[in-house]
Amino acid sequence: MLLAEEVGLDLVEISPNAVPPVVKILDLGKLKYANQKKAAEARKNQKVIEIKEIKMRPNIDSHDYETKMKAVRRFFEEGDKVKLTLRFRGREMAHMELGMQLLNKVREEVATIAKVEAEPKLEGRQMMMVLAPR
Repeated sequence: MLLAEEVGLDLVEISPNAVPPVVKILDLGKLKYANQKKAAEARKNQKVIEIKEIKMRPNIDSHDYETKMKAVRRFFEEGDKVKLTLRFRGREMAHMELGMQLLNKVREEVATIAKVEAEPKLEGRQMMMVLAPR
């Protein structure tokens, strides 16, 4: 403690569980600043994965389907997950198999670039499936 006070620095405990405890004489402010900079650099380099949602209807037209699939592929290239939502309205509720066929068609098309993270499931009037890039 006396040595640290003489030099005008702080006595920092590095390993308190060791016998005897390990301490260093250094500037605590500089240490905190360096750790803060290191954490900021680590945060800057990491990619935040977003979940993008694509909404469809079971009787979607072929051109609309292709447009949606283009967006899905673009999302995978950016490294994002995709949540496909099929909304059923009125009499469409009687033909759930059409929605399942559509989701299976999407699954087969993106099989090379994506994997199924959440299998298709029905929640009320919506059927959802989550895909993640490979």
